[in-house]
Amino acid sequence: MEGIIVIDKPKGITSFDVIRVLRRTLRERRIGHTGTLDPLATGILVICVGRATKLAQDIEGYGKEYIADFELGYKTDTYDIEGKVVDTVSDINVSREELVEALSKYKGDIKQVPPMYSAIKVDGKKLYELAREGIEIERKSRDVTISSLELLDYSNKKVKIDCEVSKGTYIRSLIYDIGEDLKTFATMTDLRRTRVGEETLDRSYTLETIEQMVGNKELSFLISVEDYFQFTKIEITDEKSLKLYVNGQRSKVDVTSGKYRVYNSGKFIGLGEVTNGLLKGYKYY
Repeated sequence: MEGIIVIDKPKGITSFDVIRVLRRTLRERRIGHTGTLDPLATGILVICVGRATKLAQDIEGYGKEYIADFELGYKTDTYDIEGKVVDTVSDINVSREELVEALSKYKGDIKQVPPMYSAIKVDGKKLYELAREGIEIERKSRDVTISSLELLDYSNKKVKIDCEVSKGTYIRSLIYDIGEDLKTFATMTDLRRTRVGEETLDRSYTLETIEQMVGNKELSFLISVEDYFQFTKIEITDEKSLKLYVNGQRSKVDVTSGKYRVYNSGKFIGLGEVTNGLLKGYKYY
């Protein structure tokens, strides 16, 4: 079994819990996700199955969109509602205009410091493991891009935003920084990932639905690599080029540089990348 599955992750479980369930349901060991969602978060989790796991990093690099809720007035050690409250502000007087202005500061290319409660590794140890030991270390800021940041609702200290962001962006950190700017503190209370690349929630499946479909021997939830990656098609017509491709070697082609879906006699045989007129199999082939 191989391909891509778009999961609508429920609240309260980790991304690896999703993989564990799918391994049992699909009876396939080679399964990987393409970007972690915290237990608090719900929404799109793109899963790679079988040989498609080689392409997980490509999908992980796609832009993402979220709807996030946060509350002004306090902050926690995890930057979300599941953490321990470490500071509060009693006098909160932030207008809608001030909130919109604060959000505008974070649009575009910014520097972001990841939270201590994250899976980033430092000297072989995950930051959240250090945090649980009461150790906090200085984290290097990272370059991220906030393509869009829109205020959806603001009432009684509760805020809802829609944001489109690049790979590596922590919405918890974004909200934390907004709270610091407003001098009111802010804590994320809910998060829903609504898009990864071109994938939206209307093409996603719950774990329960997939389990039922597998029980009925219905596998339409599994998107083939050919259908998922909508690269331009390229046809290998001669035996020599086909042999070179299959053996992981380069062959000459008369197309521009880039990634392609590769065919032979009209049949999809894998993905390829062309560089300076030379085609080579790309990760999955």
